Amino acid sequence: LEDHLTGQRDYDLLVIGGGSGGLACAKEAAQLGRKVAVVDYVEPSPQGTRWGLGGTCVNVGCIPKKLMHQAALLGGLIQDAPHYGWEVAQPVPHDWRKMAEAVQNHVKSLNWGHRVQLQDRKVKYFNIKASFVDEHTVCGVAKGGKEILLSADHIIIATGGRPRYPMHIEGALEYGITSDDIFWLKESPGKTRHLTDVALECAGFLTGIGLDTTVMIRSIPLRGFDQQMSSMVIEHMASHGTRFLRGCAPSRVRRLPDGHLQVTWEDCTTGKEDTGTFDTVLWAIGRVPDTRSLNLEKAGVDTSPDTQKILVDSREGTSVPHIYAIGDVVEGRPELTPTAIMAGRLLVQRLFRGSSDLMDYDNVPTTVFTPLEYGCVGLSEEEAVARHGQEHVEVYHAHYKPLEFTVAGRDASQCYVKMVCLREPPQLVLGLHFLGPNAGEVTQGFALGIKCGASYAQVMRTVGIHPTCSEEVVKLRISKRSGLDPTVTGC
Repeated sequence: LEDHLTGQRDYDLLVIGGGSGGLACAKEAAQLGRKVAVVDYVEPSPQGTRWGLGGTCVNVGCIPKKLMHQAALLGGLIQDAPHYGWEVAQPVPHDWRKMAEAVQNHVKSLNWGHRVQLQDRKVKYFNIKASFVDEHTVCGVAKGGKEILLSADHIIIATGGRPRYPMHIEGALEYGITSDDIFWLKESPGKTRHLTDVALECAGFLTGIGLDTTVMIRSIPLRGFDQQMSSMVIEHMASHGTRFLRGCAPSRVRRLPDGHLQVTWEDCTTGKEDTGTFDTVLWAIGRVPDTRSLNLEKAGVDTSPDTQKILVDSREGTSVPHIYAIGDVVEGRPELTPTAIMAGRLLVQRLFRGSSDLMDYDNVPTTVFTPLEYGCVGLSEEEAVARHGQEHVEVYHAHYKPLEFTVAGRDASQCYVKMVCLREPPQLVLGLHFLGPNAGEVTQGFALGIKCGASYAQVMRTVGIHPTCSEEVVKLRISKRSGLDPTVTGC
């Protein structure tokens, strides 16, 4: 420890957390010729689920979620196939075990790939749980029980978050699972109850592969997103088989003698109590920052008293000059993989390449991978009105029917796009919201224009690609204020 205290440090940069943001930092610094180490450790979930290097996105987030979402979409396409001349015997059964094994094998290949990339860049990887000893030093215990001390001139905390359990509810921890577990189940979860505000994506793909799925929502679904779009997401899911219990709160979970789980809940309006029986209960009530074991107080790093997330400035700096934090562990940052990656790379370039570029957290695009996908960038209609006033906001909108839906006779009543603009010419675009197939692909393209300050006039002068869903964005002619029917008829 004496060497660490006297300033002879092991690394130029130590990254705590081997998720998307942390790995991006480590690789960027190594490419700039710095001596780098990554410390990563996954605490098993209460149900015992564990995984490898790569963080939430790779192991229990974006990647397995999108693949299982794709499995559900394929089920819908199989139902469409006879309309297009394919003789497919219906119904077509789904094999959870086969899907799960394929998804898990892909995730494991990514785990291995990340380790190889670190090795190729000469980044030292330690699979230990790190905690601060002082502001330049962390310690951890290796598998053999040996204590390891690591010191660095600069430290970046990128530990992300973990799902929250409602500890006040009887049986929640003993019998419930979270997103940490659902993607690693060997057997089908069966009849599932999502006790949640934010599990719409999981509920969507479970319904899509034929499972009986119920979502309990106590308050506002998709909090923080445009609420008109959120309502349409719910409407679409409800019309395609997902059950919803609105304004209800669970009170206990019990295991019955036959192994099923009995959930008791209360209607928050009437106070009436009710029960239901399920195979699986999945909690998705938010996430907590993974900081508890870091001993941040030993280093002097300040956290929010309300959320326990780390407080940083515009340069990702904490209350300690050489300690930084990025990603989901940070107060007030979007919990999105690409923002953590970009913030990490820009931070490293400032530290080791003399750059002055800061991460811009405005107009960050994202997509909710519900059965009918919802993509957005910029302000929601509510945010635009709150920021600029109703009289200064113009909203252009349209319902549309994807060409692919026509032959199969699919319901397109929730396929909808709206553009939120300033009313004064040239009508700067404040936000774009798209509900329909491939929403992520659509939104990513328009995000560039909005990031560059596109106006409504410029979007309307953009030639669409026909016949696509994306072209509906450049055909928006009807404003909400006009009161005209926003339904688009195809050519």
